Amino acid sequence: MNPGFRSEKAPGGNLCGLVNACAGQDGSCDRPGWCVRVRDGDKRLGAAELGADLGERATLVQFSSAFCAPCRATRRILGEVAGLVPGVTHVEIDAEAHLPLVRALDIVKTPTVLVLDADGRVVRRAAGQPRKADVIAALGQAVRIQGSGS
Repeated sequence: MNPGFRSEKAPGGNLCGLVNACAGQDGSCDRPGWCVRVRDGDKRLGAAELGADLGERATLVQFSSAFCAPCRATRRILGEVAGLVPGVTHVEIDAEAHLPLVRALDIVKTPTVLVLDADGRVVRRAAGQPRKADVIAALGQAVRIQGSGS
């Protein structure tokens, strides 16, 4: 059905409605089923919010819930990527146990993955179970954004 992160159709047929914004300039998805918000304003997360230290280069933050089958697969994929890329950390957060943070970040489904740069800025976010290649690409973009000073 989908090569990347999955999203359900929102009213009106917009695949990205559940994550509020997408990679396309016109609000469209860059490919079917792959919905990513490129920047999340100036939102920053740190050890206090995450309950763990940030990665030296980037952090993969996963919001999960107890009975979410895609969350288990996402945990495995993000853990593998964090193990492959030096300076990258994977942090999993139980959405139900951290409702104020979930609300503040507008997390509407699990799994939702946030890619943070070294300073804790949310530079990518997507909902659904990812493919490893999609996570690596998003991570590469995040490190590139951080390196460019923007």
